[in-house]
Amino acid sequence: MTATLTLYSRSGCHLCEAMQQELAARCAERDVQVEVVDVDSSPELAQRYGLRVPVLAGVDGELCYGRLDDDALEDYLQGWRPHRVE
Repeated sequence: MTATLTLYSRSGCHLCEAMQQELAARCAERDVQVEVVDVDSSPELAQRYGLRVPVLAGVDGELCYGRLDDDALEDYLQGWRPHRVE
C-alpha cells in the first residue's frame, strides 16, 4: 500500500518549493504519494497555517515545517503501516 504525505504549501514560497523538490527526490523510488495542498485555497487553511509553511503531515499529524526533517520523514516511513478497514 502507498504511504501518503500531505505538504501544506503556498504559491511563490521558496521554502515550499524546496521541500517539494526534496520530497520528490526522497520518495521517487518508494511507494510514497505526496499531496500538495495550497493553503490559500481555503480561508480555514490560510488562517490555520498563516505564514507557517511549508508543513509536512502524515496520517497522524505534522512531521515537520519550514525545512524537511529527514529523520522525522524516515521514522514516519519506517513505521508507516496502512490502516486496516474492517
